[in-house]
This record gives sequence, C-alpha cells and structure tokens, in this order.
Amino acid sequence: MRILHTSDWHIGRTFHGNSTMDALAEVLGALVAQVRESDIDVVIVAGDVFDSATPAGPAYRLLGDTLLALHETGARVIVTSGNHDSAARLGFQARLLRDGIHVMTDPLSVGMPVTLDDADGPVHFYGVPYLEPAVVRQYWPEVPLRSQAQTMAHAMNLVRAGMAEHGGRSVAIAHCFAAGVDATVGLEREVRQGGLDVVPLSVFDGPDYVALGHIHGRQALSERVRYAGAPLHYSFGEQHKERGSWLIDLDATGLASVEWLALPVPRRLVTLTGTLDEILADENVAAHVGDWVCAVYTDALPQAEPMRRLKERFPHCAMVQHTPVGGPEQEERSYSARLKSAVTDTERIEAFLEHVRAGQGASERESELIREVLNERVVAEALV
Repeated sequence: MRILHTSDWHIGRTFHGNSTMDALAEVLGALVAQVRESDIDVVIVAGDVFDSATPAGPAYRLLGDTLLALHETGARVIVTSGNHDSAARLGFQARLLRDGIHVMTDPLSVGMPVTLDDADGPVHFYGVPYLEPAVVRQYWPEVPLRSQAQTMAHAMNLVRAGMAEHGGRSVAIAHCFAAGVDATVGLEREVRQGGLDVVPLSVFDGPDYVALGHIHGRQALSERVRYAGAPLHYSFGEQHKERGSWLIDLDATGLASVEWLALPVPRRLVTLTGTLDEILADENVAAHVGDWVCAVYTDALPQAEPMRRLKERFPHCAMVQHTPVGGPEQEERSYSARLKSAVTDTERIEAFLEHVRAGQGASERESELIREVLNERVVAEALV
C-alpha cells in the first residue's frame, strides 16, 4: 500500500496580511498530481486542515475542490482535526462524504480504525484528533488527564487495544508536539500553550507508521514516526525549510520504505539585512524582486517611510524591521528577545510583567490565575 502523509494545510491563513489562498491552491494542485503520478492508495491529512475554527467560504471551497480532486485520482483520503480546526465543524459532514473520504474528529473513536485493503490484506488507520486535556477528560473521567502527554498516552493505549483486536498492519495519525522535535523548524504558537507538555516518543510504540501533524517543518523522529510539515511557507522563520510530503510504502510485513516528495514553492521567502540603501541596491532588486522580502535594516536612526521605499523596489516586501547596531538599550533588546523566544502565552505574559515591573515577575497566585484564564480560553475555543 502506498500512503502519502501530509498535514497542516492551514487553509485561510494570511501571510503578513496577504492571502495565501491562490498559492496554497497551486501547491495542493501539485500534491494531487503527485498522488496521481505515484499511484498513491491513501492520502493522510494529519490535522490543521483549516487555520481557523470558523473558516470563510473560500476556505471550504478549496478544501472541497482538493478532496474531490484527490478522490478522482482513485486514492482514499483520511483527514483528522488539529488544534486550529473546529472538530465539530470539520466532522459534521463526515457521514455525508462520498465513499473513500474519511474525516476522523471524534475522541471516542480513536480505537476504532478505518480499514482499507490491499493485495496483502487489511491496513487499519487509527485517527487521533487534537486532544485538549481540559476538553476531553469528560470522556474518560477514570483516567488522570492533566497534560497532553497523559492524554495522548491514553489515546495510544486505546489505539493499541484496537490493534490487538483487529490484528494486521496499522497506521496511527495524531496532531501533537512530540519529544525530539528540532525547535528550529518553526513551532506553532499554540504548540505548548497553557503549559501543555511534550509527548514522549515511546507513546507511539506499536503501529507500523505514525503520521504526525502540528510542526511546520518535516521531521523524522524515528524511521516510523514523522512530521510532514506544512505544504506552504507561513512565516519567514520557515524560509529555508523544504515543503513536501512523505511517501510511505507498506509491504506484507509492515513499513517497507519512506521517501520525501518535494512540493513547489510558489514564491520564495528571503530576509535581507544591511543598511536601507544596501538592501535597496540594484543587485538585491534584480535577485529578489519576485520574492517575499523581510527587510532588516541596520541604520543607526529610523529611516523615513521604509516600507514605502521598499515596496517601490520589492513589490512583495511583507515585513520591515529596524535593528540598529548598538542602537536600542540592552534592556529593551533583552525584552524583545524574551518576547521573540517565548513559545507559550504564559511566557509572553511573564516577560511583559518582568519588563513593566523592573524585573519582578508574576507572583505564585498571579501565575495560577494566568494559567486558569488561558486554560479557560483554550476550552472556549475548542468548543466553538
């Protein structure tokens, strides 16, 4: 059986205020062509299909067009929900979809596979949607679910119970932050929001292959546990990362081979650093006039209308930063650095409090209140 592992489409996301819909449609069209050319049997989309719990109409149209195009290749499609998706909205039409398209968003169904057959027999696909502990602990009150690690461990225990019942080959699909991820790949802001921890790699023992989503760069945590990453660049921090999908071959005994299939990049991303005049030099313009540009200018003083001047030369300049050499005070630089390096909302709030209180962070009681408020927000957004 040939399987294509993709994830994190984020349909509807903007890039510094610019729509990515046309670019993503182009990339997903290329993915459909790869499915046809490589005789793919099953396409896995491991969560974050949409960028929002309330997608706009064009986002639904692009998803519908892509699912239809994949179906027409003869491939079966299995989709799970991620933290950006509304599981209810993504899953409500699951029973209405045509044969061969499966949307798996129900936490109570993680141990019940979608079973597809090839010449060597059945392959069981176990879909684990994004599981927010505060939301799903109501389904399993007998199990302590205070963290993502505990919640995913319980879900994978249910998967292994399903594997024992059904036998044969198996593939698990999940959306989480697994231990061993390279932090330079460009992590999602929500990856550890509200103090959620990482999931140990051992949690995923058992299946022949584990298709993960949540991280926007490809990652091979082991031969059989991988992230495919997003099919499109969604930030300048991702600009040097390849976009694509994993092509998985299963034989009669399990995982046979894994191959990377690269996807085209509709518009390259580049960061240009130097004085504003250096960035605007003819050679830079000639090399990057068609690229998305992040300009980091190092002049000692702020320059007049830098974005206007940059856009006159680089029509797709999306971001400008003033980073003078030795300019800002060290305290301000350290505050900016703390904000830039913060992964969770809690860390951002802590950095802000330390900044405005001359180094004094949140008290123990304040930290508790911050966590409570953030967790309440996560629950509210998950139930949308």
